Amino acid sequence: MISFLEGEVADRSGTRVVISVAGVGYEVLVPTSTAGRLPPVGGRARLFTRLQVRDDAIVLYGFGSPAERELFDLLVTVTGVGPKVALSFLSVLTPEALRRAVASGDVAALTLVPGVGKKVAQRVVLDLKDKLGGEGVAFEGPLADVREALLALGLSPQEASEALAALPADGDRPVEDLLRLALRHLGRG
Repeated sequence: MISFLEGEVADRSGTRVVISVAGVGYEVLVPTSTAGRLPPVGGRARLFTRLQVRDDAIVLYGFGSPAERELFDLLVTVTGVGPKVALSFLSVLTPEALRRAVASGDVAALTLVPGVGKKVAQRVVLDLKDKLGGEGVAFEGPLADVREALLALGLSPQEASEALAALPADGDRPVEDLLRLALRHLGRG
């Protein structure tokens, strides 16, 4: 198994990247969000990878973080979601936004992904809610702090998750503002 690649970006074309590692060029398919964060040709990059072996091809998928790779692994277990659709999910939604959409059952947010209709979005929510929803949601950064504050105020994990799902996706706001918004959503602020 290839866990990650670290080397020079040898070629870039849309969602296809070639990483040169010790004289070997590895072709990697990445979400557009990851492709946008990669350095230009000649720069050094690290991609966390997942190797998929099929009857007709061996394909290496790359991600900017272990969290993206973990979501990819979960998405491809859903009926109707293959690697290309999983990459589309990660191209359109950040890992945090995807987790929130699944946890809150926001089918409309999931149907924004090209190639994903209402049935597939409902299936993703149904299959992954237990794995990503409720107490299992791994919030990062300021949202993790807000969740801890809500739990410390006596809210149940479900109430905290619902309040967090209602928060805006931008991570530029201070924790105090996010906490105020979460409490306002719950009618306590």
